[in-house]
Amino acid sequence: MANSVMNATILAELKSAVGEQGLIVDRNQVQTYECDGLTNFRTTPAAVVLPRTTAEVQAVVRVCARHAIPFVARGAGTGLSGGALPAEGCVVIGMARMNRVLAVDLENARITVEPGVTNTQVTERVRAAGYFYAPDPSSQTVCTIGGNLAENAGGAHCLKYGFTVTHVLGCEVVLPNGEVRWFGSEHGVVDALGYDLPGVFIGSEGTLGVATKAVLKIVRRPEAVQTLLAAFSTVTDAAQTVSDMIAAGMLPAAIEMMDRLSITAAEAAVHAGYPMCEALLLVELDGPRAEVDAQIDEVRALCAKNNAWEQRLAQTDAERVLVWKGRKAAFAAMGRIASHYIVQDGVIPRTALPKVLAKMQEMSDETGLRIANVFHAGDGNLHPMVLYDATVPGEEDRALILSYDILRLCVDAGGSITGEHGVGREKQCVMSYMFHEPDLATMQRVRHAFDPQNISNPEKVFPTPRLCGERRHGAYAPHPVEAAGIAEVF
Repeated sequence: MANSVMNATILAELKSAVGEQGLIVDRNQVQTYECDGLTNFRTTPAAVVLPRTTAEVQAVVRVCARHAIPFVARGAGTGLSGGALPAEGCVVIGMARMNRVLAVDLENARITVEPGVTNTQVTERVRAAGYFYAPDPSSQTVCTIGGNLAENAGGAHCLKYGFTVTHVLGCEVVLPNGEVRWFGSEHGVVDALGYDLPGVFIGSEGTLGVATKAVLKIVRRPEAVQTLLAAFSTVTDAAQTVSDMIAAGMLPAAIEMMDRLSITAAEAAVHAGYPMCEALLLVELDGPRAEVDAQIDEVRALCAKNNAWEQRLAQTDAERVLVWKGRKAAFAAMGRIASHYIVQDGVIPRTALPKVLAKMQEMSDETGLRIANVFHAGDGNLHPMVLYDATVPGEEDRALILSYDILRLCVDAGGSITGEHGVGREKQCVMSYMFHEPDLATMQRVRHAFDPQNISNPEKVFPTPRLCGERRHGAYAPHPVEAAGIAEVF
């Protein structure tokens, strides 16, 4: 158990590590860091440090390790699962001042950055040379690369280009004992030998250490891009179109789906000009011009076959930007149609889309709570938003129960409780619905190999008896995907 005492000696050591300007202890100021994008949970940290270098991060972590004080690394605080929620008595390590692009190597298509660089800044730095950084979470204008590594961030274009882990060639990490190590290649060598330590670290939600540098792979801009809007009267028709595209061997850069509630909210916020319908598909193709021109005709034919009653191709870059602006603003836009909402992040097989979405509608009808859906249809990553009014007694509790029931529905369909938002504090209680004790124990052994004191972002990811009353005990039982012969556990 970590020591939560923050006495004058420890504060003096932290000040020595980051300087007086890099240490915040005033209660009014540290309250800024008491939550991330998930505001339901709040804990005021004992102190906040704002290091500027790896050496300063290392010095802070060594102080924490020496006194067994928990620490929580924080990027822009945009996470939606409480991954950057402070632990009681902890030191928050804010990475905002480590925001430099350290090197651009166009010849080898890579860029080296500090963790406080925003996702969009990476692309902006290489755009003029004809490159971009592919992972594009909806918060990309503000979220940082450090946070992207912690959560293995995705985005609309990860269907074709892959998640963050696909684009990190190496990363410098301050381990929980204060040692500095490189995972993967410091020089950006692709497929470096040895264990896939970047694969272990990326997506570990800050539980294995603090990233202080990252070598990222950048991608050549495609010759041509086409973005199509297609309006359907039923979710089933839209979902069938997605399946037909994949079955035809196409790999669009993105396939997104929005339902009527999401469209209503997005239109109220950004006036994207979406057709009002039950299911709207946004399909983006990119690549060589001849290939894109041929495939867009195929996509339009499949949309027509599945009863799309309107199809609209973006004619200019400005139109395409507006289409994406509406989609990426959808979460925030929910405030236009509901006073409160919970965003979830389940994943299901693409083929289960009609069945799962129909079941969600039943759950909505039964509870009387609206559910808006906007999601990455191409890879089955759902983002259902449960809308409620916290001023109505009991409604917030019912909304929370419904949101967890939706995650269980995803697991029952052969999916997962998270695709890109992480487990954090929010989904700890449903970890034991997806994993059994032997699985969780194995993960804990990995965690303890890096952090035997349990001080690096503690009380996250794993269920605890104090927080959860639904642990699944007993012998191993297979996940539905394993039982169906689709995946193996090894």
